[in-house]
Amino acid sequence: MKTTIIGIAGGTASGKTTVAKKLFEQSHALGSVVVIRLDDYYHENSHLTLAERKNINYDHPSAYDSPLLIKHLKMLKQGKSIDKPTYDFVNHNRALLVEQIAPADVIIVEGIMIFAIPELRKMFDIKLFVHTPDDVRFIRRLMRDINERGRSIDSVINQYLTTVRPMHLEFVEPSKVHADLIIPEGGHNDVAIDIIVSKIRNIMKEKRPN
Repeated sequence: MKTTIIGIAGGTASGKTTVAKKLFEQSHALGSVVVIRLDDYYHENSHLTLAERKNINYDHPSAYDSPLLIKHLKMLKQGKSIDKPTYDFVNHNRALLVEQIAPADVIIVEGIMIFAIPELRKMFDIKLFVHTPDDVRFIRRLMRDINERGRSIDSVINQYLTTVRPMHLEFVEPSKVHADLIIPEGGHNDVAIDIIVSKIRNIMKEKRPN
């Protein structure tokens, strides 16, 4: 099986997950497609207390177990299934649950740092960057972290100012230069989604035997 790996990068709450979801929904009927989140590859930190885990800079490339993700992507390209980790955002640690992922025609990987880590960036055949204004992203993150991850307003604002914004400026925004296509407004950009789905459709046709 020849696997095509699509990377979707962009700032926090830019709409990467929405783009990945729409691409999956509109293309999985054409062939096998799976979505992998970089966030599930945060390091396993059970040796630390909850208080210590809360103080980790999760917006730095070193927060991710990128060697494991690279290994898993290589395994999938070789036709081997993987046991993908999952992440518990409430406890700031890797969860006990693992998800078995089978090889697929198209693998979509989404995460803020996927183009900022050179070894990982090399894995992608198609690189997409979702660009959304900073104020919109901050509001989305604030609402998400409060409603879905049990965070307080003060903690979200403090994290944004101390790590999220500085790391975005240092790592995420500069990585945009590696993108093949920049998508303004993420999943709300129907024209961009249609173009990418058409590309996936062509990839699927090439994989079909004559």
